[in-house]
Amino acid sequence: MRALLTVSLLFVLNLSFGQKNADKSTEQKIDNYIKEVIAINEIPGVALAVIKDGKIVYEKYFGKASIEDDKAVDKNTAFKIFSTTKLITNVGIFQLIEQGKLSLEDPISKYLENTPKEWQEVKIKNLLSHSSGLPDVVRFQEIPITAPLDEKIALLSQKTMDFKTGNQYRYNQTNYLFLAKIIERITGLTFEEYILQNQFPSVKSGVYFSSNFGETVPNSASRYNYDDQTKKYVKSTSNFGTDAHSANGLNISLPNFILWNENLDKGVYLQKETKSNMWKPFPFANTTDRFAFGWEIVPVNNVLSCGFTGGNETAFRKFTDRDLTIIFLSNGHKYSGLYVQSQVINHVASIVDKTLTDEFLLAGEKINQNFLKLDFTKAQQNYLAIKKNHPDWDFEYRLNVIGYTLMDHGRLHDGIKVLELNAKENPKSGNAFDSLADGYFRNNQLALSKENYQKALSLSPDNNNAKEMLEKINTMLAK
Repeated sequence: MRALLTVSLLFVLNLSFGQKNADKSTEQKIDNYIKEVIAINEIPGVALAVIKDGKIVYEKYFGKASIEDDKAVDKNTAFKIFSTTKLITNVGIFQLIEQGKLSLEDPISKYLENTPKEWQEVKIKNLLSHSSGLPDVVRFQEIPITAPLDEKIALLSQKTMDFKTGNQYRYNQTNYLFLAKIIERITGLTFEEYILQNQFPSVKSGVYFSSNFGETVPNSASRYNYDDQTKKYVKSTSNFGTDAHSANGLNISLPNFILWNENLDKGVYLQKETKSNMWKPFPFANTTDRFAFGWEIVPVNNVLSCGFTGGNETAFRKFTDRDLTIIFLSNGHKYSGLYVQSQVINHVASIVDKTLTDEFLLAGEKINQNFLKLDFTKAQQNYLAIKKNHPDWDFEYRLNVIGYTLMDHGRLHDGIKVLELNAKENPKSGNAFDSLADGYFRNNQLALSKENYQKALSLSPDNNNAKEMLEKINTMLAK
């Protein structure tokens, strides 16, 4: 038993508020489900809310905000919501659009000085939809997080564009750096002042900005990273600087997030037409990507929802056609690559509204859980049973992520077995064989690794990773 997360810590229910008109059986189902998620993923602390038809039907708090101080999560706990912050930034931008101070069609060069010729087609709409093609500021170590804007623009100007503006979706933190600076240019306020004044004017506590995840603030949840060597959680010390506030810096308690959602629903922040425009799919030139103006679009049982996730730990999602909003906040996941926060939203939605039961998504979540908590043979049997009933369901990406998750968390042989299963299930996938080759390489099975990289390259001739790894393996075998 680990000293860090005991069963009592995982399952403790600290406080419960606002159970208005809640169906007790529904409430119990959500309770049981969340406790299982916390146990399997060893999550330190969680806050969850469900708002249906304008009423809070579920609001509960679990676990620890601080492991070291043995401090429970409660209604006053402010969680770091990471990239879910972008939703608040988006609303701030559309408030300026509604006031006529900004347009989606405005070029960014109207507000940012010394932008290069290659950026002239980039508009506000491209920043919001991640279709700008701008080089991503977080990719370049030579660009200090503390550098002033003009220096960052000068350094970014030396980098090539990722793609033609408007062509496709690619998540990019430069977009939100520029949105914040444009807000400041228009309003004369700091980004933080503008957001707090226009979206949280009456809030006295439980809302603040900080992208310094190692900072200790009273009544705030610490952010934890799982250490596979010590088998314990350790506090994050990451600091992305104040320029990251618009992308990942909001810290907020669940009641304040519920209030924010209520104000959004009631038209306090934006008119109905403005919100509809914000949630419309952006017309990407490649016609395949799907994303709105700052909001992710997620189909659940053929019903579209919109929202965003952050840090693999938080999520906010609205099912506008069902008048349903779900907010999930946490402060650490052992298996962060499995996108637990999105699975929670989808699963809770199916409990609250049966029409949102998406059997494919729920089966995928079950596959994750099986490979995490069961021995490989039993987990594989369960997987094959699902595939037998639904041979058309594609789990290639999921198996790939599970394989890497197991390998990265000390279960190398089980991870390789999952990747072997994936390659068998997807014999025409170059990526499946590339991943399997990587697994063999990690296990020092060089001949098998070489064989599978060759297979990956035959299926995907442009796979540069496979080419580089084959050269490396040949050199090692020659020695």
